[in-house]
Amino acid sequence: MKPKKTSEADLEKKRGFYFQIGVAVSLMVTLLAFEWKSYDSSDYSLGQLQLEDVPEEIIPITKQEEKPPPPPPPPAPVINVVEDDVVVEEDPEIMETEITEDTQIQVVEEKQEEEVEEPEIFLIVEQMPSFPGGESALVKYLSNNIKYPPVARENGITGTVYLTFVVDGAGAVKDVKVLRGIGGGCDEEAKRVVMSMPKWTPGKQRGKNVSVQYNLPVKFSLK
Repeated sequence: MKPKKTSEADLEKKRGFYFQIGVAVSLMVTLLAFEWKSYDSSDYSLGQLQLEDVPEEIIPITKQEEKPPPPPPPPAPVINVVEDDVVVEEDPEIMETEITEDTQIQVVEEKQEEEVEEPEIFLIVEQMPSFPGGESALVKYLSNNIKYPPVARENGITGTVYLTFVVDGAGAVKDVKVLRGIGGGCDEEAKRVVMSMPKWTPGKQRGKNVSVQYNLPVKFSLK
């Protein structure tokens, strides 16, 4: 009598399963064999860098030469602008004149204006001008003709008015001016009386009558 195997110990039933596992494992090993790459080890060397002593090249400094400035441009030509309506005569007519012995030439002289020389006015001469009758007559003339201005009298204005005037070569009194006044109408009154003086005896220089500047003080006082 043969012994019977249990269902768990029967390997025939599991043969197909193990076969499939074996096929799968073999396929995986085959695939790994194709994918595996072998790399050869190689020695990569850069070699030795050899430096030689090369003399340093000296580059000369170049200097740009200065060029002389260009010559100035020639002056622009002068252009005469002529209006359209103006007719320009290219060939002007030249009148021919002949001079003979009978030709009379009239010369016109320009009249020069005569310069009137003003007489020189002296300050000091050999013989000074004088009032007719002397200084006493001059003082009497002033006291008799000067009228004290009312404004100066009312305001009590007193003092001396200094006048200057010129006695010309004929003895006439002119160019009467007030050098220093006191106001109140005294300046105008003194000037009026001097301008109304009679002719003086003119001054003389080297025997000739000359114009002389004369200064005269006129005193105003209240008694």
